[in-house]
Amino acid sequence: MKENEGNGMNRRRFLGLSALGLTGLTILPSWKTPDGTTIAPSDRVVMGFIGLGQQGCSDFNSFTGCPGVQVVAGCDVDAIKRDRFKMRVEGWQKSKNVAQRCDMYEFYEDLLDRKDIDAVSIATPDHWHALTTIHACKAGKDVYVQKPLAFTICEGLAMVRAVRDNNRVLQMGSQQRSSKEFQTAISLVRSGAIGHIETIYAKVGEPPKPLDLPEMPIPSSLNWNLWMGPLNDPKVHYHPDLCPPISLDPVQNEKLWGAWRWYRETGNGYTADWGAHMFDISQAAIGMDGSGPCEFIPKGYNGAKYLTMKYQNGIIMTEQDFRKEGGQGICFNGTKGWLKVARGFIECSDKSLLEKEEKKIDAGQYEVSSPHMQNFIDAVRSRKNPIAPVEVGCSTNTLCCLANIATELQRPVKWDPATLSFGDDKEAASHRLYNYKYRRPYSL
Repeated sequence: MKENEGNGMNRRRFLGLSALGLTGLTILPSWKTPDGTTIAPSDRVVMGFIGLGQQGCSDFNSFTGCPGVQVVAGCDVDAIKRDRFKMRVEGWQKSKNVAQRCDMYEFYEDLLDRKDIDAVSIATPDHWHALTTIHACKAGKDVYVQKPLAFTICEGLAMVRAVRDNNRVLQMGSQQRSSKEFQTAISLVRSGAIGHIETIYAKVGEPPKPLDLPEMPIPSSLNWNLWMGPLNDPKVHYHPDLCPPISLDPVQNEKLWGAWRWYRETGNGYTADWGAHMFDISQAAIGMDGSGPCEFIPKGYNGAKYLTMKYQNGIIMTEQDFRKEGGQGICFNGTKGWLKVARGFIECSDKSLLEKEEKKIDAGQYEVSSPHMQNFIDAVRSRKNPIAPVEVGCSTNTLCCLANIATELQRPVKWDPATLSFGDDKEAASHRLYNYKYRRPYSL
């Protein structure tokens, strides 16, 4: 963990006293669930949020739909985003007749020092997921972390150990797992309704590209060095697309989602951004949670038309379009028929299994996913695994990283999901997406 410089110990001692004071100030009324069940103040779940950009604010909106949740703190490297979050939280608290107070932090370690916080929601760029999650687990916090689970394979594996070694609950933000159409698809495939699965078409999108954004002046509100964190690539520099700025006077929210995800140096492209959804559902449906393909063949290799992933049981998954409407989704092809599923859409070759159901999905609707958040809160209270536990997030993240490794090496890559190894492929094992050296003084 990187220690804060300067008077960090004094500040932390002060914040510890402040946290004790907040425990007495923050008083919740009893809550009632939709079925009328009362949630006592003693059963509340107190949360802090790390990463307060567009996704972090959306996750906050979703958690406010979960009875018994209180939000008391937020953390971000941008001072203006901290101010925005504080305003939103305290406005929500006022509407619930709760004491209006939300403490803000620049360093997430200070938030984790709070003894009154039960769980954290993490919506940072991917390269910060591992450190914040591991430190949260060591601090005794349960974790809701956005997908994909991590930036590299080794980070994901380290996160699994941290969750289990510290007896924590972790939910990956793959909200499709809590959506009706995807749950129906998983159930039908698992039941054998369309026979033995032979191939899967999963449309996710393009892999990341080299960073090509020009360097721009860093805003005074942004701690860019802290945004970089463990990233150890000299080619990474500030550009507003990587960390979209906002304004409070006049009010101007982000004009785009953080573009860090589209570049090799800072993210894993559509392969992980949407693969963490569509590849994830594919794995769930064929019983491969916690496992994965054993061979990855990149698009273009020996004329391969699509990125191809082969499982040891013979199932082949390709990244390709399959709907005339386009867009991300999955098509399962079995010996008895096919099943197609996307957001707001599900269709099957055997119409008796279900009626075609397609509905309009408003922009951003799937980013507000209260059922998935409620599942996490229920797991925090019950101490049972949520619907997308850390092992699921790790196996899906590993798949996405391996697909990009094969693409960048421009050749097939073999992987043993049982031993979590490349065999004697030293080039693949030394790839940055398997593991990369953190920038000092950070360490995994």
